[in-house]
Amino acid sequence: MIERLIKGYDLDKLAVATIASHTALHILRGAKLYGFRTIAVARPNTAWFYRQFQFIDEVWEADFSNFRPVAERLSRQNAVLVPHGSYVEYVGWRQALEAPVPTLGVRRLIEIEADQFKKMGLLERAGIPTPRVYNSADEVTGPVIVKLFGAKGGRGYFFARDKRELAERLANLAEPHIIQEYVFGVPAYYHYFASPMYSRVEIFGMDIRYETNVDGRTFGLVEPSFVVVGNLPLVLRESLLPTVQRYGEAFAKAVRETLGEDMKGPYSLESIIKDDMSIVVFEFSGRIVAGTNVYMGVGSPYSVLYFDKPMDMGTRIAHELDEARKRGALERIVS
Repeated sequence: MIERLIKGYDLDKLAVATIASHTALHILRGAKLYGFRTIAVARPNTAWFYRQFQFIDEVWEADFSNFRPVAERLSRQNAVLVPHGSYVEYVGWRQALEAPVPTLGVRRLIEIEADQFKKMGLLERAGIPTPRVYNSADEVTGPVIVKLFGAKGGRGYFFARDKRELAERLANLAEPHIIQEYVFGVPAYYHYFASPMYSRVEIFGMDIRYETNVDGRTFGLVEPSFVVVGNLPLVLRESLLPTVQRYGEAFAKAVRETLGEDMKGPYSLESIIKDDMSIVVFEFSGRIVAGTNVYMGVGSPYSVLYFDKPMDMGTRIAHELDEARKRGALERIVS
């Protein structure tokens, strides 16, 4: 279906669209710099905010509970949809899989992302070190973190120190969840770009999440919580970069072996670095992450390694789209 839609596209009038949230400003600004028409699809209560920016050509108000009419309208506008975390959360993986609009990246990763067990299975297939996963409180031998399914930005996650505390907390939890070993160390979130146009995986940046009661000045007075409110930039020790690169390439290979298509576009591996400098990956995001906003407008320090000039992730996406348009190869970077 997507190949048929692309064949009907006027590539000279190609538009870039995304949901008005998460990394929308970043994505659409980059698209406009490369001459693409830009479309933000917004909830009615936020549309006004996005209408003030001149690099956004159109702001549509939409009901995300029925996304198909929006997707069909985007296709009529020669649009490529760029997915992000709010798209996954608002539209849902089922609608995202079926949306009749060319979508940047590997859209089947959205379904895998929605299930924490499938997510960890893909990381394990890649041979990337991951935390132990427990099936029940009885198996637990130390501190754990419990995570809900879906792109929730840490909301609803909680920490338990032992099996007794875990059993008490799970008694009131009805939502699908996963129980992971709590790995001690510092968090680091890696941004990658898989480029079919250049046949490579690029390290594009890193960030640290800034989370409510974990990072706030709560002095042990409230329950730790992990709701993300922002992101902080990070530059790693150079000696760690080969490992980060190897993990990124291993993940792309696992996607190809599991789903039968090449990885393309932005993605992220989310990790803990232990005091012995080993890296344990506890999640992935198969699309752009909000942490890339830390270098919006100024560019990632790692982008200069590939292009000898700073680029942010929105600009990098637009660059790949522009190259695909010039080569008549749009089908290689969408699904």
